[in-house]
Amino acid sequence: MTLKISTIMIVLLLFGFPMMIPLILGAGYGFYGLFGGFDRMDFMVQQMLAGIRPASLIAVPMFILAADIMTRGQSADRLIDMVMKFIGHIKGGLAVSTATACTLFGAVSGSTQATVVAVGSPLRPRMLKAGYNDSFVLALIINASDIAFLIPPSIGMIIYGVVSKTSIAELFIAGIGPGLLLLVLFSAYCIVYATIKGVPTEPKAPWSERVAAVRAAIWPLFFPVIIVGGIYGGIVSPTEAAAICVAYALFLELVIFRSLSIPDIYKISKSTGLITAVVFILVAAGTAFSWVISFAQIPQEILGAIGIDEMGPKMVLAVISISFFVGCMFVDPIVVILVLVPIFAPVVDSVGLDKVLVGTIITLQVAIGSATPPFGCDIFTAIAIFKRPYMDVIRGIPPFTLILLGVSVALIFIPQIALFLPSLAFD
Repeated sequence: MTLKISTIMIVLLLFGFPMMIPLILGAGYGFYGLFGGFDRMDFMVQQMLAGIRPASLIAVPMFILAADIMTRGQSADRLIDMVMKFIGHIKGGLAVSTATACTLFGAVSGSTQATVVAVGSPLRPRMLKAGYNDSFVLALIINASDIAFLIPPSIGMIIYGVVSKTSIAELFIAGIGPGLLLLVLFSAYCIVYATIKGVPTEPKAPWSERVAAVRAAIWPLFFPVIIVGGIYGGIVSPTEAAAICVAYALFLELVIFRSLSIPDIYKISKSTGLITAVVFILVAAGTAFSWVISFAQIPQEILGAIGIDEMGPKMVLAVISISFFVGCMFVDPIVVILVLVPIFAPVVDSVGLDKVLVGTIITLQVAIGSATPPFGCDIFTAIAIFKRPYMDVIRGIPPFTLILLGVSVALIFIPQIALFLPSLAFD
């Protein structure tokens, strides 16, 4: 059965079908084979509905909607402008500003692809004009956007939390440490790159402009306060924080900035609805597919073949990291989380690993794979947005991938990078 399901899915992918189709048909064939016909296909539908039933998933469309409102309004531009005024003048400052802007926008969007669009669109032309190589610029935008997958709110962490039954609030707080560490390392690389290449610096902004930029960005800066502060302080749940973010985004763009109109909100809502539909279909199909492979004991066969039962906690984390990294090089991150998390869950429990640490590592690996050739989804987002050839987009990626992998190794050996803040907030 394993070979037949794999063949069906690979053939459909090679013919260009979207990922949801191979998942649904692969799961459907699995149910057909397990129950000897179509008599129990209603059970497949039940499994799919069970996958999208958890209330925590309500946060996903809300964060997507809030990010879309901010991207099409003025919030994203105001955050970017504030960062530029403060650090744009240092060596490599424009590149460091791009990485910082990705981190800030990630703290209000939770989506790598939304960050690529929101930050990359205005800053890439400025970086090219300043003398940066386009391959470096594209690689920086793609990989700095990975930080959005770690800094709360992270859509990947929401999906992982639902699948693994782990506290989403703790996962959100755990992502802050690794996210900030990545920002520091990316910034250091940007400074070294600009120094070696002799990239000129930007004019230093006077304090009057800096103060004006902070005043302009003060309203959008409350988004991280609402999300992190509200959850950290035990005031709101992640789902409630998502709802408040949508209301706050509407208030800013419609009332304070007046950058959007009611017809604009209708269009944005329609776009969010389409994206959410795709995400939820993937979640539903992935849940059914995970049930099939678990019932057929395929995970036990695979994990038994590599001898994972005899491994210690650090080796288990290494195997998990490699599996998710490789998986996301070829398949959509949400699908990888839905399929692989149930496979590794028994092993994680048996060796006593912290599910929050495992979730942080998995989220980081998913983010890395999303920006890694051959089929990382962020690469194709950049190709579509910036109209650049595939080879130009991936040429500058390796140094950033090495940094990301270095942080992954650090998380395995120094778990407090991720667990320090949750231990303060929840213990």
